[in-house]
Amino acid sequence: MPIREILKMGDPRLLRVAEPVPSEMFGGDTLRALVVDLLDTMKAASGAGIAAPQIGVNLRVVIFGGNGKNPRYPDAPEIPFTVLCNPVLEPTGDEKSAGWEGCLSVPGLRGEVPRFERLSYRGYDAEGIPFERRVEGFHARVVQHECDHLDGVLYPRRVEDMTRFGFTDVLFPALQS
Repeated sequence: MPIREILKMGDPRLLRVAEPVPSEMFGGDTLRALVVDLLDTMKAASGAGIAAPQIGVNLRVVIFGGNGKNPRYPDAPEIPFTVLCNPVLEPTGDEKSAGWEGCLSVPGLRGEVPRFERLSYRGYDAEGIPFERRVEGFHARVVQHECDHLDGVLYPRRVEDMTRFGFTDVLFPALQS
């Protein structure tokens, strides 16, 4: 399948609240093709995850993980490949931690973002099979970041200290090898 163009910050389509995946799409060719396009696009960009709105598709679909050790996050643990449709996130506690984030729609920049340390998420896979997971750390961070896209939120809006936001090559020159 084709590698799709990733929309960049400033494109108004990234600010929309995405529509739920209708039940008739589950298990169908259209949703399967979208997942393949998302996966191919994410891998080509070395992403940790990607949301359908980032490729201009206004549906509540995100994928993440499965890329092995990610060169953009070399110290992060691996996350299992996940297709998550119509997600619901519930923090499991009030503890938040700050961590550096980047985004395929905000290329070349990183910012430190507070996120819930632990959460439970549920939704459906591409076949419409419901599932739920309890996660923490980097996995929880990635889920929150990707699901923000479904509500039209890009991570720079969550940066609380703008001295902790800047160009990746300046902040992390070792990642530029």
